[in-house]
Amino acid sequence: MNTLSIDGWRKADNNSKSVPIGTLQFHVSEAEHLRLEQAEEELQRSGARDTMIDADMQTLELVMPAGFGPLNECKWRVYLSGEEGRGQFHLVGYGAQDGSLFYSNAVMVDLLG
Repeated sequence: MNTLSIDGWRKADNNSKSVPIGTLQFHVSEAEHLRLEQAEEELQRSGARDTMIDADMQTLELVMPAGFGPLNECKWRVYLSGEEGRGQFHLVGYGAQDGSLFYSNAVMVDLLG
């Protein structure tokens, strides 16, 4: 498994600006890594801009920064960036307490081991 510690952000509503919340820590299992690679390949084939895939909450082991509760509806947003069209992903979810949007900074799919 890959354990990632990545800066996280919160957006209270559509009219709010995103604010940093600290570091999110989560695991990306080998099965999830394969799904992210498959999503990247499908985007390259289809020409679509991005895709959302459900995160496996059983293996995610998400640890939120102090002061923030659990997330619901966690998904991986996979998209292609740059002229080379390399796949990147980030975690997206909604606060269980208030429905705020939470997300992590992006990571290149290729960086997963």
